[in-house]
Amino acid sequence: MTTQRLTTAQAIIQFLKNQYVERDGVEQPFFAGCFGIFGHGNVAGIGQALQQYPDFRYYQTRNEQAMVHTAAAFAKMKNRLQTLVCTSSIGPGATNMITAAAGATINRLPVLLLPGDIFARRNVAPVLQQLEAPHSQDFSVNDCFKPISRYWDRINRPEQILLSLPEALRVLTSPADTGAVTLALPQDVQAEAFNFPTAFFHKRVWYVPRQRADRSALVRAVKAIKASQKPLIVAGGGVIYSEATDTLRQLVEATGIPVGETMAGKGSLRYDHPLCMGAVGATGTLAANRLAKAADLVIGIGTRYSDFTTASKTAFLNPDVRFINLNVAEFDAFKHAALPLVGDAKVTLEELLTLLDGYQVNADYRATAEKLHDEWEAEVQRIYDIRHEPLTSQGELIGAVNDEGDPEAIMVCAAGSLPGDLHKLWRSRHPKQYHLEYGYSCMGYEIAGGLGIKMADPDREVYVMVGDGSYLMLSADIITSIQEGYKLTIVLLDNNGYKSIGALSRSLGSQGFGTRYAFPQANRLPDDTVQTAESLPIDLPANARSLGAYVIECESYADFVEALKRAKNIDHTTVIYIQNDRYVGVPGYESWWDVPVAEVSEIDTVRAAREEWEENRAKERYFF
Repeated sequence: MTTQRLTTAQAIIQFLKNQYVERDGVEQPFFAGCFGIFGHGNVAGIGQALQQYPDFRYYQTRNEQAMVHTAAAFAKMKNRLQTLVCTSSIGPGATNMITAAAGATINRLPVLLLPGDIFARRNVAPVLQQLEAPHSQDFSVNDCFKPISRYWDRINRPEQILLSLPEALRVLTSPADTGAVTLALPQDVQAEAFNFPTAFFHKRVWYVPRQRADRSALVRAVKAIKASQKPLIVAGGGVIYSEATDTLRQLVEATGIPVGETMAGKGSLRYDHPLCMGAVGATGTLAANRLAKAADLVIGIGTRYSDFTTASKTAFLNPDVRFINLNVAEFDAFKHAALPLVGDAKVTLEELLTLLDGYQVNADYRATAEKLHDEWEAEVQRIYDIRHEPLTSQGELIGAVNDEGDPEAIMVCAAGSLPGDLHKLWRSRHPKQYHLEYGYSCMGYEIAGGLGIKMADPDREVYVMVGDGSYLMLSADIITSIQEGYKLTIVLLDNNGYKSIGALSRSLGSQGFGTRYAFPQANRLPDDTVQTAESLPIDLPANARSLGAYVIECESYADFVEALKRAKNIDHTTVIYIQNDRYVGVPGYESWWDVPVAEVSEIDTVRAAREEWEENRAKERYFF
């Protein structure tokens, strides 16, 4: 057997750069490179290997959490057919990745994490940044990755990678089981050499299957669809990852079944399709939510039914409602006591389209759906056309970005009040235009995610929409975007604090306590609407300039529109800054989200909110 003597780290990089995926006859490398910050846990191991093999691209970054967000966004843009590796030192470098790793797994996005670890030989323990545990020597902070990783291993001997790396790729390339994969790498093992079989480094292609649903289940599903009077499709992210949007459109046009969209599924149909009802659930449109309440059959495609999609189990109120769930993951396909179609969205929809040939919903039902669509579009335009003074409202700023931005562009967001408003108001023109990280809704994802999107598709404009709260948490990768030559247009909305949680707090009777950026005496006030509080002297435009961005400051809606036009001609990352009225929001549309209110309180507004909560809580239901 021919062998190569390499360090463990060198062998890992050699293996990774020869892994490919293929779906529908299209082959590509699975890994597009490696992000990393070097420290004593990886500088002489993975760091040395990356230096030795420059054909496996290394990207410098500013924050370990951010680099995992970037990798996840990149994988999402690539429909999970390509991703990036992330390496860190031991200790805080590793644990910084945990938050974003959880997001990747929750959102079912493949990311490979290579955190440095303590010495496998243990004789020099405790090393710098080592967490000691009196009950075990085989323990480090990297054990924290176990519950948020779809596959986890610690490599204590070089030859263990011969088994562990193929298992990691099996999970990463699985449509059903993908997420964060963690291989903890003790720093001494990274540098240790071994005679690895040369065949281990040969090119390997991982074929991504399009699993077909059980035929008898398809027949039962067709029977249920034909028997329904008010069917509704709920399109999730699986529609987009499967590249099934055209097939979905054909099915909708042939049958007349209207479509509501989850956060991940928005863009499954163009916003102007007459049977696109838009967002469904707690952040849904009036059109989708009214159809959801009356639906007697819900056809979930590629959705995991988060509490926002189901409005905390209050969206689907028809006592006779039943579910058909089409999903690659059996776990999701069986939710809500559904008739499960375990399979790939594209090929299964193609089979349903054939089996449903000649079937159409009742003409009155289709007409009702199309009327609701038109009424909703008029409501969106009403909000776009608001000219609120003295500060602009968030809805009109969303409209400006949507109208003035490049129609082929991508908008990215993750946390705060923006996702809910965007879910309702954003007019998606193509399947990738609406990029929301909402499985974890992680503050700080926005700019790092925007970088990953731009890396995945450099020819598209990327608009990062971010509030001041998320910006202050994680904005340093503005530097990385400039360093690597990836231009982002960052729309920075200054809400003088946490707008989303402020509004939620007020709705729960807590009056926005602790959500304004103000000196401590203001946050001790019972009501955050008190205008006499002194705000903090934060200069966000100056901060963005210090990171190398070109900054345009706006005072009015007209300034904002002009800034969007100017930004198109600037060749590096640009920040458009504007103050936003934190107290003006987009209405809810016959929907609810369950956030429990204190059962007893000395505050009148909390007691009133509790009464309202109990009324809505009574609407929640189980499905059997």
